[in-house]
Amino acid sequence: MKAMIKAIQQQANMALLRFTQSKGLSPENLPMVQVQIPPSDMNGHFTLVLFPFLSRLQTKPEELGTFLASELKSNGIPLQASEVLKGFLNLRLETGYWLGTLDSMLLKPFGKRNAGSGGKAIVMEFPSPNTNKPLHLGHLRNIFLGSSLALILEEVGCKVVRTNLYNDRGTNISKSMAAWLNSTDKMTPEGSGIKGDHLVGAYYVQYADALKKQIQELVDAGMDPERAAKESALARQVEALTLAWEANDVEVRGLWKKMNGWFYQGAEQTFERLGVRFDRVYKESEVYDLGRQTVAKGLETGVFYEKEDSSVWINLEDIGLDHKLVLRSNGTTVYITQDLALAYQKARDFGAEHSIYVVGNEQDYHFKVLFEILRRLGLAQPEGLFHLSYGMVELPSGKMKSREGTVVDADDLLDELKGLARQKADEQGRLNHLDAKEQEQTWEAIGQSALRYFMLRVDPKKRMVFNPEESIDFQGDTGPFLQYIHARCASLMRNASSMGLNSGPVSGLGYEPDDAELNLIRKMQEWEGVLDQAAREYSPAVLAHFVYELASAYSGFYHGHPVLAETQPEIWQFRLSLTAAVKGCLARGIGLLGIEPLERM
Repeated sequence: MKAMIKAIQQQANMALLRFTQSKGLSPENLPMVQVQIPPSDMNGHFTLVLFPFLSRLQTKPEELGTFLASELKSNGIPLQASEVLKGFLNLRLETGYWLGTLDSMLLKPFGKRNAGSGGKAIVMEFPSPNTNKPLHLGHLRNIFLGSSLALILEEVGCKVVRTNLYNDRGTNISKSMAAWLNSTDKMTPEGSGIKGDHLVGAYYVQYADALKKQIQELVDAGMDPERAAKESALARQVEALTLAWEANDVEVRGLWKKMNGWFYQGAEQTFERLGVRFDRVYKESEVYDLGRQTVAKGLETGVFYEKEDSSVWINLEDIGLDHKLVLRSNGTTVYITQDLALAYQKARDFGAEHSIYVVGNEQDYHFKVLFEILRRLGLAQPEGLFHLSYGMVELPSGKMKSREGTVVDADDLLDELKGLARQKADEQGRLNHLDAKEQEQTWEAIGQSALRYFMLRVDPKKRMVFNPEESIDFQGDTGPFLQYIHARCASLMRNASSMGLNSGPVSGLGYEPDDAELNLIRKMQEWEGVLDQAAREYSPAVLAHFVYELASAYSGFYHGHPVLAETQPEIWQFRLSLTAAVKGCLARGIGLLGIEPLERM
């Protein structure tokens, strides 16, 4: 597709130049001809946009379109027909071109380009959770975006290093520790049977509930609410625990290590279930001292300044930002201090000039500040830094809040969707032909596809509302629908094989495909352009839209075009080959979204 678009564009621009000269006009500053792919229901395979040239060249669409079409055909473009419609020239290519294209797809299946050879090296950071609560619905959108984008970038030749930062120290972690210390049961994962990260999260919620009660008691006694929040016993205990950690107190560090260990064990189980891997895992506590060193160097070079209370700041008013704290007066660091240190550490570890941070859009300002500080410190250049900012995920019931315990845990949601997949499959009798183990694996794959696709099909910048029931539907714009169409292709191919029928070259069959069949080939030929766009825009949604359109087009084709029931060899041969190509393209496409292309469903 890219080669044909390039050829059409090149020949069209040369023809436009000749047309301009024939009018006695100057070609200076003449815009380039734009080649577009029209909707499948339009009578054309490609469209040239004419209206930007009409007034400049003192011509009408029909005159310019007729001239360009004639020139394209005479210069090697396999043009079968053309039509001028308002300000557009629609081009229809010869059938032989599309048959040859299908043959090429069968000979060279959809697959990776030369990953890591010639492409840029990129360090990607996601999902960077805190260790005081389990992974939740918001983390899942982060994980799916990061995982899918990494696969897409590798597909177009980039070398991607997947990193994860555990925010494993600070006030929030101290809150869970305080709640555990104040509890009468002092539960452990082993003794309670509760998954480690869930147990730590439960204590975090306990702390919030207890703090709220303490504050209310102080307020009822006549204290100002803001003062009460700072002077409550729990707030003072958390501050003391945080400072004790800073001072390397043995007991505090021991409890911190134990509770973080519970979290890591639980989080790693979730990552394994999701098939997520990281090339390098960092912990905030490991780069903590490096953060202070980075600030010290910035003070020496004048990037930062120190206030009378010994706190350290940077002035960013000259670029429309504010003064930003990078080191507290008591010597403790803030989030951005760790980010500065980690940027330095990642550059030292991997030497990559490009970094992508997958973080929600509530941190947009934070990353504007971070990138500017990194530039001033000489640690990175702006063109090498990108914040993949994504909208928050909400439920139909509204926004989630960790402190109030209204967050949907990732594990619970995965279990719910697996259960919904089982319910839907049982209702429709879809998986009765599989044994118990295969059914279990298939329910899990369907549940995860529902969740992944529902989140990835939405542009990352947009806020979204996740509806589990809607996501699990086997029809419509859903992950299970994509898996079902792939499984249908796989079933047809198995049945054909059992009949001794196989796919093969189609150019010499003498068969004339109809528009539905040609449109499937045309859609698949968009593959490389779609991948390049998804990689360029850092948006798996581009790929999600493509695979859904391809699956929908095949579904329509399947219902109106018998394959194995055909008696004429050239028809079943062509349609079987077309199915084989669609299966390969779908498998690769949904695979890059992190969805398992099921063979049976």
